[in-house]
Amino acid sequence: MEFTVIDYSIFALLLLLSSAIGLFYALSGDRQRTMQEFLLANRSMGFLPVTLSLLATFQSAVAILGAPAEIYHFGTEYWFLGCSYFLGLLIPAHIFIPVFYRLRITSAYEYLELRFNKTVRIFGTITFIFQMVIYMGVVLYAPALALNAVTGFDLWSAVLTMGLVCTLYTTLGGLKAVIWTDVFQTLVMFAGQLAVIVVGAQRVGGMARVWHLAEQEGKISGIDLNPDPFERHTFWTLAVGGVFMMLSLYGVNQAQVQRYLSSRSEREARLSCYAVFPCQQIVLCLSCLTGLVMFVYDREHTLAAGNRPKSSDQLVLYFVMDVLKDLPGLPGLFVACLFSGCLSTISSAFNSLATVTMEDLVRPHCPRLSEAQATLLSKLLALGYGLLCLGMAYVSSMLGPVLQAAISIFGMVGGPLLGLFCLGMFFPCANPTGAVVGLLAGLAMAFWVGIGSLMRSMGAAAGTPPPNSTMLPTMGNLTTVLATTLLAPTEAPKSPTGLQKFYSLSYMWYSAHNSTTVIVVGLLVSLLTGPTPAASVDPRTIYPVLPHLLCCLPQKYRQKLCCGVGFPDQNADTVDAVLKTNGVPNGLPHPGPGQQEQEEGQGYIRAAGAPAYAVQETSF
Repeated sequence: MEFTVIDYSIFALLLLLSSAIGLFYALSGDRQRTMQEFLLANRSMGFLPVTLSLLATFQSAVAILGAPAEIYHFGTEYWFLGCSYFLGLLIPAHIFIPVFYRLRITSAYEYLELRFNKTVRIFGTITFIFQMVIYMGVVLYAPALALNAVTGFDLWSAVLTMGLVCTLYTTLGGLKAVIWTDVFQTLVMFAGQLAVIVVGAQRVGGMARVWHLAEQEGKISGIDLNPDPFERHTFWTLAVGGVFMMLSLYGVNQAQVQRYLSSRSEREARLSCYAVFPCQQIVLCLSCLTGLVMFVYDREHTLAAGNRPKSSDQLVLYFVMDVLKDLPGLPGLFVACLFSGCLSTISSAFNSLATVTMEDLVRPHCPRLSEAQATLLSKLLALGYGLLCLGMAYVSSMLGPVLQAAISIFGMVGGPLLGLFCLGMFFPCANPTGAVVGLLAGLAMAFWVGIGSLMRSMGAAAGTPPPNSTMLPTMGNLTTVLATTLLAPTEAPKSPTGLQKFYSLSYMWYSAHNSTTVIVVGLLVSLLTGPTPAASVDPRTIYPVLPHLLCCLPQKYRQKLCCGVGFPDQNADTVDAVLKTNGVPNGLPHPGPGQQEQEEGQGYIRAAGAPAYAVQETSF
């Protein structure tokens, strides 16, 4: 099916409005002249735009294509992933957000220097940059390739237009432009998916009939309580393993942490995390309903053999082009929906990469940079990462089968980074050596299991992956989508043994497995090399999770679990009020020629000796 002028116009309107938002924030307010405005939107955002931006950041085009295909092939068991959203968002709201927000940091990896040392911070930063650089080109190229295969939409015109527009508004408008374009693009995504569901259901007799026929065909899944971690999808795999996946996304990922830190208060940041819960449930429902409608529609309107999709990532597009072919403008709306997901994801990647590069790698080594110079350099970094994204998209086009491994690498990093932050935040005895060794062990485990699973799936008979394999695991929603979709229904394989059994671990347990590896190895190494003395631990960097979980124990035993670190209580409202009263600055001044690196709460390593903490900066 060829696009009409109306379809192209709708697509062009999306790009035009996205660019206009960037230009508006480039020319309004302080015109992005300070680091606080460019990287943190002056810490002035309300909870609603932050909520929709949190939702859009990893609701990529690949997710929009992938989740319905998962339902089409395997039924609604994937829907139980929604059970993991409750704890997966509640824990960040009550643990990670208070710690990060009260430290008044800009980059999540500044926390690692406050908790451990500069070496751990650099290791975390480099790991994150590697993860995002691999990912951003693929997430731009992959959906454009699928769209080109189905509709004839010019591949490189789409890639270049999207990449340049996204680079433009990210570089000019900063985080505020990124957040507000995310809001606009989220609404476009909802509209596109809703249009497909409504029209598709109407073509097959209504949603009630869709559900009835899907139930007859066995696509409506019951609750599978099998605890086997090697089963691809069970209730426990999705509801429990999914919690760790959500924590790696909404707890410690820089793209999301940066949005929390842009909120005008800690209360607003936590509220945005709460509000994402119903939004995520709506997104999941839309994806699952699209898959069911697509399944029933395909049974009653079978495409000719020559028009069948060649891979599952094209399935949704073939369905959309067929069901909307008589409605000019709606195919264009869905393409706008698809590329809204792409824009929101890569713009977040550009902005977060510019932030961590500037805050973690440049400013600590160039303390004499003025505010204007630092802001200009941040914009140039955003521009540079935008151009690098186009280069990575071109590299992705030449990878062929290796493209699957490139995407897999992205997903392998989320779990170890989660483990590194949990090691520092929950275990006061952990030391820098344990943190570095634990991170390396977690990454080694992640690559071992992930690449082993990938090689096993690529070597399967007839090129069909085993049902537990992770063909394209990535992060967050992308983890659950890519790792579960580009798969075809298969007959049950022979039960694997030995390492093959280990490689068949369900991809939903990857984050839990890899983060646990980091924590266990990190604690063992810390105990062997000497735990961190209580006097050297900044209590603002610790969340006493064990004393809270074991609250029934006597006070003296709970104090021992804190390893001698004290935690004075303060709630979020008190902290917000005190921060305003005492005028704690939004900016994070870097140590200049006349400053010593002992400013508590400014994201820098502490001076030796017993630390002193101002009351208004105390976390707990």
